[in-house]
Amino acid sequence: MVELPEDLEALLTEYGRYLELGRNRSAHTVRAYLGDIRSLLRHLLGQSADASLRELDLTTLRSWLAVHADQGAARTSMARRASAARAFTAWLTHTGRLDRDPGLRLAAPKAHRSLPAVLGQEQAARIMSAVESGAAQHDPMALRDRLIIELLYATGIRVSELCGLDIDDVDRERRVVRVLGKGRKERAAPFGLPADQAVHNWLNHGRSMLAVPDSGRALLLGRRGRRLDQRQARTVVHSAISAVPGAADMGPHGLRHTAATHLLEGGADLRVVQELLGHASLATTQLYTHVSIERLRTVHDQAHPRA
Repeated sequence: MVELPEDLEALLTEYGRYLELGRNRSAHTVRAYLGDIRSLLRHLLGQSADASLRELDLTTLRSWLAVHADQGAARTSMARRASAARAFTAWLTHTGRLDRDPGLRLAAPKAHRSLPAVLGQEQAARIMSAVESGAAQHDPMALRDRLIIELLYATGIRVSELCGLDIDDVDRERRVVRVLGKGRKERAAPFGLPADQAVHNWLNHGRSMLAVPDSGRALLLGRRGRRLDQRQARTVVHSAISAVPGAADMGPHGLRHTAATHLLEGGADLRVVQELLGHASLATTQLYTHVSIERLRTVHDQAHPRA
């Protein structure tokens, strides 16, 4: 494997700071982009040991993608790598390190968008009933776990948004949570009476049992009293869903898919669902209409005498 010289490692560090601070990218996105760019730079140096950054041209970008395609990379991965490369060359051009931006002409296969797995409404109801029963004895962990499941399903928020919630972000009078989403855009996500009851029980009977001085105003806490992290939340969701026979294996994002699908099946307007989920593009939300149509088709095929 080609090792990057110190000047290129320093360049990657600078670019990472730009993505995080200048573009408000998440830590996960920054890691993914830097991994792709490190691979690109190694490819550049692999062509010629004394290659300079100014030799990063369209041919190099295309040959780099071709290597990954030959290795069987998925179209989603190819699309992400192309996007990372375009963002990087745009930054290099903007900062004067390249005279022309080769990424402007770089194309990649469009990512295939598969239908997300979702729970049926009856399955979702069984999961909610199970976590409610589990919290009946006011065990603090069970109360917290119920709130995690209820909020994710009721609001459709992302797991990162859930873990970032503070107590003050929950408006029980209006039954909404204030969420800071992607790009630091704020939105309000409503929730119903079952989730409100879960909030009440957690705040009045559970949170104080786990809280420590470092808890701050975090709504959800881990076993040691610090703010709940995404890994812990995913474990809770996987455990709750796996307990229901026949349910697809899914984590918090699956509950987000499920919430969106059930809203549309219940007659919610597509634009409203887009706003609730915090989607920048309506095209992202439209994916869930295909899920609903597929479910309708399945029922029709099973029930209609001339299907």
